[in-house]
Amino acid sequence: MMMRTSLNIDRRTETEPFKNITEAEIISLWEVFKSSGLSADEAWNAIVAGIALDVAFARSKNLTTIEQ
Repeated sequence: MMMRTSLNIDRRTETEPFKNITEAEIISLWEVFKSSGLSADEAWNAIVAGIALDVAFARSKNLTTIEQ
């Protein structure tokens, strides 16, 4: 019997990205980035890029490989 691998999208676990994140958490992360040596602009750009990537690839997180 031949095994096939396919992708299955589990829509039950799909949530909006950053649904519960607060402004205070973003500011705290920004301050951590700044304290690690990034400038204020570099820290902000890193946060924005991270959010953009998370939103862009949010659907792919719900893909799981199953064997049939």
